[in-house]
Amino acid sequence: MTHWKKILQNSVNNPATLARHFDFDCSALEPACASFPMRINAYYLSLIKSVNDPLWKQAVPDPMEVNDSICIPDPLAEEKLSPVPNLVHKYPDRVLLLVANECAMYCRFCTRKRKVGTAMMQITEESIENGINYIRRNQQIREVLISGGDPLLLSDKKLDSLLTRLRSIPSLEVIRIGTRVPCTLPMRVTKQLVNILKKHHPLYINTHFNHPNELTPEAAKACTLLADAGIPLGCQTVLLKGVNDNAETLKALFLGLLRMRVKPYYLFQGDLTKGSNHFRTHTSCGIKIMRRLIGTISGMAIPTFALDAPDGKGKIPLTPDYIVSRGKKLSFHNYCGQLCTYPENGDPV
Repeated sequence: MTHWKKILQNSVNNPATLARHFDFDCSALEPACASFPMRINAYYLSLIKSVNDPLWKQAVPDPMEVNDSICIPDPLAEEKLSPVPNLVHKYPDRVLLLVANECAMYCRFCTRKRKVGTAMMQITEESIENGINYIRRNQQIREVLISGGDPLLLSDKKLDSLLTRLRSIPSLEVIRIGTRVPCTLPMRVTKQLVNILKKHHPLYINTHFNHPNELTPEAAKACTLLADAGIPLGCQTVLLKGVNDNAETLKALFLGLLRMRVKPYYLFQGDLTKGSNHFRTHTSCGIKIMRRLIGTISGMAIPTFALDAPDGKGKIPLTPDYIVSRGKKLSFHNYCGQLCTYPENGDPV
């Protein structure tokens, strides 16, 4: 098997190189590529079957990225919520720590596309240490999410050092890693890496698959290695127009994830990220999809459909409305549309 670093080195980084593999007008993509970096590693490139297929849309720059007058660079106000560089403290008991500035593939809808893979995102050993010290000083923080960029692109040695330092903080209970590597560069998940990760339990991984075509044997092998090490796996999928905005695609994705021992965790409404407005659906689209899925597939395969509110206001669940009326009895429709009642007990809280 080709080493993951070699696969990453052979990435496509500009439209002209991509045109050696597909027939399209590469000049039309150059403005978007100049505004936001492009990287498609050789593995993910091999999964793209045709121009404008669902994986192409996630990976390849689009002219609409530079004609976005609706969205904003920092939709979740991460910079405003950053008490020290590369750490975001939005919720009282948990923080986001950014430890890497590059990804195995630069997704065109990325919330941090303003800076990931560019000189704007400066990750240094000093910034990481300052973030760890902030967590150590603030003992109400019980959970940290390590992200970036993709933390699993760090070397085994650096990752082990980072996790060891975090684990030395008595008040820190849970470590989470946010990574798309199991999807975009699954051969990075080696036995050596897994042996490092499992030393630092309780450790959770949230990965990111958006389409059934990403559920490859290589991805399944990576997830199996992680799951066999006792690492719970969740998936944060983004609802993307023209990629997965229908119930049939998401049903296949969520059931396929379960077979790979990955729990569908969130289905996210698209963020208001500058350069990604063309991916956004109306919120009613996701709610209708959830109504079609709930009750027709296992609850284990049902994620929470949520919107990460602008200006750093937090995640808001968006759920189908089943309730008809409240009173002495709760009246509601079940997933089949049948009217049901439930006798209430006591007064409303």
